[in-house]
Amino acid sequence: MLAPLHHILPLTTIRRERRLPVSGTVYAHLNQRVTPTDVVAETKWSREHVVIDVARTLHIPVSVADGLIRCKVKDDLAAGTVIATGGGLVRMSIKTPKPGRVVAVGGGQVLLETGETDIRLRAGMPGVVVDVIPGRGVVIQNFGTLIQGVWGNGRLGNGTLVNLTEQQDGVFVASVLDVSHRGSIILGGICQDAESLQAAGELPVRGLILSSIHPSLLPLAGQMRYPIMVTDGFGALPMNSAAYKLLSTNVEREVALNAEAYDRYSGARPEVIIPLPVAQEPAAPRDVEEFAAGQTVRMRRPPSLGGIGTISSLMPGQSIMASGLRTLAAEVKLESGETVLVPLVNLEVVG
Repeated sequence: MLAPLHHILPLTTIRRERRLPVSGTVYAHLNQRVTPTDVVAETKWSREHVVIDVARTLHIPVSVADGLIRCKVKDDLAAGTVIATGGGLVRMSIKTPKPGRVVAVGGGQVLLETGETDIRLRAGMPGVVVDVIPGRGVVIQNFGTLIQGVWGNGRLGNGTLVNLTEQQDGVFVASVLDVSHRGSIILGGICQDAESLQAAGELPVRGLILSSIHPSLLPLAGQMRYPIMVTDGFGALPMNSAAYKLLSTNVEREVALNAEAYDRYSGARPEVIIPLPVAQEPAAPRDVEEFAAGQTVRMRRPPSLGGIGTISSLMPGQSIMASGLRTLAAEVKLESGETVLVPLVNLEVVG
């Protein structure tokens, strides 16, 4: 059975494709060294399309309407611009309801793009551009520690890593922050109150790594102007031992925090990257893995949610769980020494 992968790696090759949603201008070039906040490509994006049906509005045939339309493709029009005027006893003018750009004319209709905004694609990680995708983006590569999380607020940043929690189950509170933490990436722990998030923003910090966060704080976390990544889940969960060990032993290093939203279809996850010097290129993370004995796994469901263990053995056929359900399962030895029977769907491979 194929296993979901959760990358928590002390040293690996990290390659990330950064791509615009539509064609645009790529600024970065091959072999260029970039920082996480560098703009590598840019384009314009229209959030809405408006169809103006001239033929129907004027109650005339399509062929006649096409002859009355005054605009053409690629015209930039202000709101209220007259694009067609009908004849008859009462002349009726058709105007644009919003400012926008004409993208299609024909069939008695005009298609208008409105709400245009600039999209600036940032590198998202430090590294070297190893490939350029013409008109769309780049591929960036670096070497170092990779730690992925389960939730991010969509922002990115970089700074020196500071640890404000001495244990995996430490709680992040506003009182632990002071002016010396300004401009740092904070390893915080469990977040249970809004005051701590707001205090971090007022310093300001350049990022916050949490083990878990109370669900009621997610809207506020999404509004914060600095990146926030959650490593384990929602509620009051301690940080898994694999992530905590790597983060707590890399304090005072420069780290990049890309708190992009988790996308199960593209495989994108929020992640921390800690660049490290290497003598030779390390292996890249695996994209596909099958469950096997000896693998390090992370629990995805209670009662051991977030816990780390090792698969002792895969059970033959289907096992009957305590709930009475029959499913594929594995015996997993937890860090506490306890061995438990866990459905494979509740596990993800760490590596």
